[in-house]
Amino acid sequence: MTSRQNTSFPSNGGTAHGYLAVPESGSGPGVIVIQEWWGLTDHIASIADRLAAEGFVALAPDLLGGKTTHDAEQATELLMSLPVEQATKDLRGAVDYLLGLDSVTSATVGAIGFCMGGGFVLLLAAQEGDRISAAVPFYGVGPGVPSSFEGVRAKVQGHYAKEDGMYPVDQAKAQEEQIRKESGAAVEFFYYDAGHAFHNDENLLGTYSPDDAKVAWERAVAFLKSTVR
Repeated sequence: MTSRQNTSFPSNGGTAHGYLAVPESGSGPGVIVIQEWWGLTDHIASIADRLAAEGFVALAPDLLGGKTTHDAEQATELLMSLPVEQATKDLRGAVDYLLGLDSVTSATVGAIGFCMGGGFVLLLAAQEGDRISAAVPFYGVGPGVPSSFEGVRAKVQGHYAKEDGMYPVDQAKAQEEQIRKESGAAVEFFYYDAGHAFHNDENLLGTYSPDDAKVAWERAVAFLKSTVR
């Protein structure tokens, strides 16, 4: 399985890669899509494509340097070896890149991410301040989750699972309150009767929940449409 890279962009003096999807109209608000630990897979590219179909210019940076897997053990190894500092630089470069595109009509960007990517959504929002207007973490975990949310200026809409073995719901609720308390941002978390990665229709963990995924996606898209300007 190969990475779905189709574009490159500057990143702190270097070059980063990713998958860019543009709506048929040729322009729209910008959204960054942040991958799970599996890499920049067909699934993540499909998320970008779905956002483009909703009118967004969507960029999914490749944080794993072209590596992808469907094996949980290997994915764990990739996650543990991920250089968080470099991933952060690539994500901040992605913000610069999107905001510099003629096709991007918004003065800010949204960010949506899943599992590891959900953690990085929160980190990016904390670091980029008012350049990120909407942050949408799906069951955000991993090394990207910041210790402080003071820098968050984005509105936050979280999607978390009540039966999440990787991130217990009590911890998710504590995270929700911490973001609200430290940032002062508008924060709303939704909790689903499902397991971790319930939105991933490749069902690699056996936890895909079509009904919950549909509701969460509709909420996320409506939120991005109403927020990213």
